[in-house]
Amino acid sequence: MRILVIQNYPGTPLGAVGRALDAAGIGTRLVAAYDGEPVPERLSDEIGLVVLGGAQSALADAEYPFLPAVCDLIRTAHDQDTPILGICLGAQLIARAFGGQNVLDRAVEFGWQHVNATPAGCTDPVIGAIGAGAPLFHWHTDTVELPPGAVHLASSAHTPNQAFRLGRATYATQFHFEVAEPEARQWSSSFADVIARHTPDWQSRLDEEAARHAPDADRAGLSLARRWVQLLRD
Repeated sequence: MRILVIQNYPGTPLGAVGRALDAAGIGTRLVAAYDGEPVPERLSDEIGLVVLGGAQSALADAEYPFLPAVCDLIRTAHDQDTPILGICLGAQLIARAFGGQNVLDRAVEFGWQHVNATPAGCTDPVIGAIGAGAPLFHWHTDTVELPPGAVHLASSAHTPNQAFRLGRATYATQFHFEVAEPEARQWSSSFADVIARHTPDWQSRLDEEAARHAPDADRAGLSLARRWVQLLRD
């Protein structure tokens, strides 16, 4: 068994999702769309689809001409009732694919920030893993207005639409629940210059922020990942 993973930007690991897949014995087929690998029109033998994040806008077709093909693939997989997970940019592409508005160039939401489940989220088989709420990692400016028919699952103080579901098993999360402390530290090093432009004191705060938030965030993120992986097994 394996899933298809669309990588829209370099340096975007599966993190907790990858660990949950490994534990379940489910493999991955990675398509580095940002590096010119063609986006498939449909899944072949894959039992799920993950669309990862990226620094670009979900509407940046001129610079990233593969984005419409990702939206087409999302729609095709959804029509087949295949479990889908879109994270950050991936969530924004799910919204775009189903008629939701992409809201661009807001103030950055970065670092561990508290995410609250909505009443529907509290009882959702995946998002319910965060219970009353959890500090989860964020890095985005853009967001979405929910597409028609979406179930609103989570919000934060800065971003009303942090998670939603379409149908049974198409999930979109604006927050990076896949980013546990190792991935957060990796990004903090690899993208230090970019981070310094919007959060100049991040490097001096990182150890304190990680000590305060990462244990709870890592537990919640892995629980979310395991619950989504369970959809594949079901």
